[in-house]
Amino acid sequence: MFKSLSLKVIIFGFIFTFFSSFGQSFFLGLFNSSIRDALSITHGQFGSIYASATLLSSFILIWVGKKIDDINILKFAFFVIILLSISCFNFSKISSVVTLFVAIFLMRFSGQGMMSHTATTTISRYFTKSRGKALSTGWFGLSTAEFILPVLIVYLLTIYDWRNIWIYISILIIISLPLTSFLLIRNLNFDSRELDNESSSKENIKNWKRKDVLRDYRFYILCANMLAMPWIATGTFVYQSFILTSKGWGPYIIAQSFMVYSILSVATLFIAGFLIDKFTSRKILIYMNIPLLLSIFIIIFFNHPLTSFVFLGLIGITNGLANVLGSSTWAEIYGVKYIGSIKALTTALMVFATAFGTALFGFLIDRGFSIEEIAIVSGSYILIAFIMLFLIRTKLNPTKIQV
Repeated sequence: MFKSLSLKVIIFGFIFTFFSSFGQSFFLGLFNSSIRDALSITHGQFGSIYASATLLSSFILIWVGKKIDDINILKFAFFVIILLSISCFNFSKISSVVTLFVAIFLMRFSGQGMMSHTATTTISRYFTKSRGKALSTGWFGLSTAEFILPVLIVYLLTIYDWRNIWIYISILIIISLPLTSFLLIRNLNFDSRELDNESSSKENIKNWKRKDVLRDYRFYILCANMLAMPWIATGTFVYQSFILTSKGWGPYIIAQSFMVYSILSVATLFIAGFLIDKFTSRKILIYMNIPLLLSIFIIIFFNHPLTSFVFLGLIGITNGLANVLGSSTWAEIYGVKYIGSIKALTTALMVFATAFGTALFGFLIDRGFSIEEIAIVSGSYILIAFIMLFLIRTKLNPTKIQV
């Protein structure tokens, strides 16, 4: 399906999305209780710190992320790797609210932000005719991490101090990633492109600059839908201990449910990749948040521990769709020439959404909202965004120019 250089680009994307997991909410949420116990802070205080640090990382990502359009991709990757390793080591040194803020900021910026941005931008720009399948394969790295790491970390926390785990992660990153990246993408530049048999067509997609995208009303409706998954899932992952307590589930239920989440994410990733290449992202996008909305109904109306698997499984389906659509849609509608700066903006907005979700969940929890009431708030947002997207579903075609 993929040739030599194409395969290397996909493997690079897989590895970077896997290692982005250390800055993702599902992973950081595993250390929520340990950190709160060490610093004697509440859910709401942790959420406020997490949200503000994430918010700052999103603003900086808008500026730093666009540099991927101008810098050799290998040099850019090395910068991101070093930053991630330092961030993980710094996370082990948390000793106060201030150091917690700095540690979360660095992890969210380097892990969730820069690692995933580097992976998806590289794949989106390199591939044309098989972009959907390539992105789905690359995002399999994060799904693999979501399958393996929750249960592994919960187990390791019974053996090692949580600070030591972060030191080991930092060492793993700096030892393995630089050489791997050099072997995979040393010959890659953004003039390298996947060969497209249809490249002789006289119609080409207009390449939008970021300032032009910001003037397009469709962009905001698309973002409203794409940002539902980040803020709702982040709130769920960061406050998984609150959900466990509220529902009366055992301590391992959500960690085990992540396996179902991951399996369905992976299955959906590959199905979505083929569907996108066949039907385009614009036609698939309308279905993206339907499983997420169903998960909201599950958490509202059911309490049995087994419903945790259904709940996270449905989120996993939307996650699989969102991961691919969140990169391919922008390339389809706005072209790839300035995709780095556009993706920097959309990735920053995604990071901002996770900050919003963390802050909102923490705020509502501290004010006595039940998980069911929080779910109603989340479901209302999804429904409103879905209706807006439905109304413009026929207006999402790219602008064509004659050559």
